Amino acid sequence: MTPITHNCTPFEGQKPGTSGLRKKTKVFMQPGYVECFVQSIFNAIGGVAGKTLVVGGDGRYYNAEAIQIILRMASAGGAKQVIVGQGGLLSTPAASHLIRKRAADGGLILSASHNPGGIDADFGLKYNISNGGPAPEGITDAIFAQTKSLTSYVTLEAPDLDLATIGTHSLGETQVEIVDTVADYATLMQELFDFDAIRDLIQSGFTLRFDAMHAITGPYATTILQDMLGAPKGTVLNGVPSVDFGKGHPDPNPIWAKPLVDMVMAPEGPDFAAASDGDGDRNMILGRGIYVTPSDSLAVLAANAHLAPGYAKGIAGVARSMPTSRASDRVAKALGVDSYETPTGWKFFGSLLDAGRVTLCGEESAGTGSDHVREKDGLWAVLLWLNILAQRKTSVQDILTDHWSTYGRDYYSRHDYEAVDATAANLLMADLTKALPDLAGQAFGPCTITQADQFSYTDPVDGSVSQNQGLRLQFRDDGRAVLRLSGTGTEGATLRIYLERYEGPNGDLTIETQTALSDLAQAVNTLCDLENRTGRSAPDVMT
Repeated sequence: MTPITHNCTPFEGQKPGTSGLRKKTKVFMQPGYVECFVQSIFNAIGGVAGKTLVVGGDGRYYNAEAIQIILRMASAGGAKQVIVGQGGLLSTPAASHLIRKRAADGGLILSASHNPGGIDADFGLKYNISNGGPAPEGITDAIFAQTKSLTSYVTLEAPDLDLATIGTHSLGETQVEIVDTVADYATLMQELFDFDAIRDLIQSGFTLRFDAMHAITGPYATTILQDMLGAPKGTVLNGVPSVDFGKGHPDPNPIWAKPLVDMVMAPEGPDFAAASDGDGDRNMILGRGIYVTPSDSLAVLAANAHLAPGYAKGIAGVARSMPTSRASDRVAKALGVDSYETPTGWKFFGSLLDAGRVTLCGEESAGTGSDHVREKDGLWAVLLWLNILAQRKTSVQDILTDHWSTYGRDYYSRHDYEAVDATAANLLMADLTKALPDLAGQAFGPCTITQADQFSYTDPVDGSVSQNQGLRLQFRDDGRAVLRLSGTGTEGATLRIYLERYEGPNGDLTIETQTALSDLAQAVNTLCDLENRTGRSAPDVMT
């Protein structure tokens, strides 16, 4: 097979965000679009000649077709080997593990994470480096530069490969290995957690449900929870991956996973429930009658990780994204370990994990993980919660109540204004940025701003600097608000406002969350003139 060079014209807007390039599916389906972006990746990493790559995705619409394009281009570029999940499927954490286990040079992951799938919905593609984590800014900047100057791409004229059957194929000089999607990941989970204790918990009458949301974690959860841990058939809901996620929105939060929330909030609901997202890197945790915020989940896991065999020696430290509540900081301080505040995007945790400075990481957007991979990991978080419940032999509600009475409670919520006019959203942020130096001392109702700044981050390991990572407003009495534009949407702009108020261990720990944050919310609304600026009288989603 002889590589063929095709001339091309650069596509505008192929700038990777915090999790790669995300656009509408039909944008990716344009002739040459995937090819140009993939060639830009290959050029930015010095080519793929002699390299080993991992490829897989969450199974959304156009996943299979895009993988065939990538395989032909990898072969044309001289790749030594490409390892592909059976059927083209790999959860993002499983892909990270596979890159690390097989000492691959990197991987291409096809997913738009929690965004909807289908021909009229969203698609995504990102490059992960050899440590299994998302490409750092230096590489994504190089990729973007390539997308603006690319004049040609190289591929093969070859038929599609059979990705359904485990085994090895030859594509030109490249070996393409189709591997079991679940096996390696399940083995890793067995090494980290006490499966016997979790199995005993389930057999004792403990009830649970896991909603895979018609997404990638279905096969993983079915194998681990039902086949290996003995949970009854039917424990895993919506467990068959679908190209359009059952026409749902595969985002594990109380809005998009409402049937699960309603189930667990009922008096006869299961003792424990959880959900994961499109590509398997996010999680939602619930106990009967209670929703666990992602920020609280990170803090609870940090405080109790030693109960699982893989973390029995304790944790080195905890890292959180800046918008995530400071609950995990309080745990780290009590444990005598370091805590870190990073920009949003899992790639910022990579250097801390590689340097051994932290063991657990988390983002408020339902992402939690540890040093076992270099991605957030939804099913891992569920299993760690189950391990803790098995050891403590109490309910999720009691664990949270005990945690708050020990460390205090960070009342916390994220308010999303979705698909806002991009010009209006950018102008709002620009005007607020200009006002930052004059905000300290200004009062909005009972809330007085004590400090306001634009968050920038200097990586303590490699010294790299990331500017303009979100606006922070600190209020008297330990309140906080953060504003940033999300990089995960595919149309308009998503304005995210994060509200946080701390109540000490002896304070009122039982206030309804939105009530506890109402004064802060009103202060931000007034300061930013949100209704006029966004055209919305209220957030589209509150989590």
